[in-house]
Amino acid sequence: MAESLALLKRLSYAVGHFLNDLCASMWFTYLLVYYHSVLGFQNSYAGVLLLVGQVADGVCTPLIGYESDRTAGCCNYGKRKTWHLIGTLSVVISFPFIFNQCIGCSEYTPQWASLIYFIPFIIVFQFGWAATQISHLSLIPELVKSESAKVELTAYRYAFTVIANITVYAVAWLLFHFQSNEDPSITDNLGPVDIPIFRNLSLIVWGIGMFFSLLFHLGTREAEAGGSEDEEGGGDEGERTPLLTRSTLNSPSVALQWRHWLKELSFYQVAVLYMCTRLIVNLSQTYISMYLTNTLLLPKKYIATIPLVMYLSGFVSSLIMKPFNKLIGKNMAYFVGLVLILVFSYWALVDIHMGDGVYGAAVLLGAGSAIILVMSLSMTADLIADQTQSGAFVYGAMSFTDKVANGVGVIIIQGLHPCHTQACCPACVWYYHYVMVIVTGGVAVVAALSLCTILIWPIRIRYLSVEQQVNGSANHLPDGLSVMPGLMSDGEDSESSTEPTLVN
Repeated sequence: MAESLALLKRLSYAVGHFLNDLCASMWFTYLLVYYHSVLGFQNSYAGVLLLVGQVADGVCTPLIGYESDRTAGCCNYGKRKTWHLIGTLSVVISFPFIFNQCIGCSEYTPQWASLIYFIPFIIVFQFGWAATQISHLSLIPELVKSESAKVELTAYRYAFTVIANITVYAVAWLLFHFQSNEDPSITDNLGPVDIPIFRNLSLIVWGIGMFFSLLFHLGTREAEAGGSEDEEGGGDEGERTPLLTRSTLNSPSVALQWRHWLKELSFYQVAVLYMCTRLIVNLSQTYISMYLTNTLLLPKKYIATIPLVMYLSGFVSSLIMKPFNKLIGKNMAYFVGLVLILVFSYWALVDIHMGDGVYGAAVLLGAGSAIILVMSLSMTADLIADQTQSGAFVYGAMSFTDKVANGVGVIIIQGLHPCHTQACCPACVWYYHYVMVIVTGGVAVVAALSLCTILIWPIRIRYLSVEQQVNGSANHLPDGLSVMPGLMSDGEDSESSTEPTLVN
């Protein structure tokens, strides 16, 4: 495992999530707008579609993570890349149907029937999205070893996430711009006339994403199944050491399994922090369009330009992430990102007529979101460390909390919405105002409390073997480590030999 990858390999890895990022940008930013304001779905129905997608993603993610850890992959292609390919194909065949009209439906078709039509495509899309995300994240601790290299690779990955979002919003702005030039009579309000805009946007990002997925599969080489030389060769029995040193902790003989992670305090600390991070990033992205058009009463072209400004600032932040992290550390870097988000929240609270000031607020939100997202992913990589064999489960569990929390958050917000028809009433002005304040400032406070627990109890594996707890004793060594009975035996590897007996 290299300390750091060559630039070309870093870039080829980073573009592996580009299709997912393009689709996620449209999913979170435009799904509610498209189904409610363009197709005319009720608020609750639009919320149900997003909830179904989030729940499907949340359920699939840990299951895919578990299967990704235990399967060997197809024809020596690599287990992570195999799942990445499966996920990519699922996204490719389902995504174009989500941002298009119901085939065979008419204006007389009941909304519940249209709802049933879209649900299968959303479930297949979310399964594919989850498979691609988990397999791509799980490659980080397998491709590089040092902490700085992990942060760097995560920053590259997020830089392309930002580029993907910029691409979506830039193309959306161009489509709206050309629409207004072709027909000046079209109003600044969203409606059925904008169906071709969203259909063409989805097809454009679909094609771009497939191209970059191909670059990833051609340019990224996953380590062969079996990993280290010790695992592949097995070694002679006499060469095995009975001591559980820090180096042997990384071998398959002491690999943490999914049930061991559930006993780790740090696992839950990172899960809560990651969940809060994703709530801030995803819900602000979901409701920024509603906030711009209903609270700030801006023309519809702003649902492209303001998110574009947000992600440009996020892109700049991702470029300076590595030296910033080295200077003050992950925890303080995350705290700085929270401060920027809290400043945005306060600005949104006190100024309901921002005018051009909305661009400055967008810079704060974009930069803060980029920082906390990169740092939370880096903390997850720190938690996994060299336990790469179960890394997909950890990422899957983190993502499960994120998806379920986002889905529940959206359905609550949509359920409390003061308007239940397509047309919004004056109450929408204040409603989306407070939604933006709460999903940024309120969740940021919870994230800050979670960060405090990590400052008090740093991320660290504290697992003690079940055997030690049952027997009430252990072979105590001078350095505080224990004898591994599994390595002392002369038989073939068994399930018990894969369990760690003591971690410092």
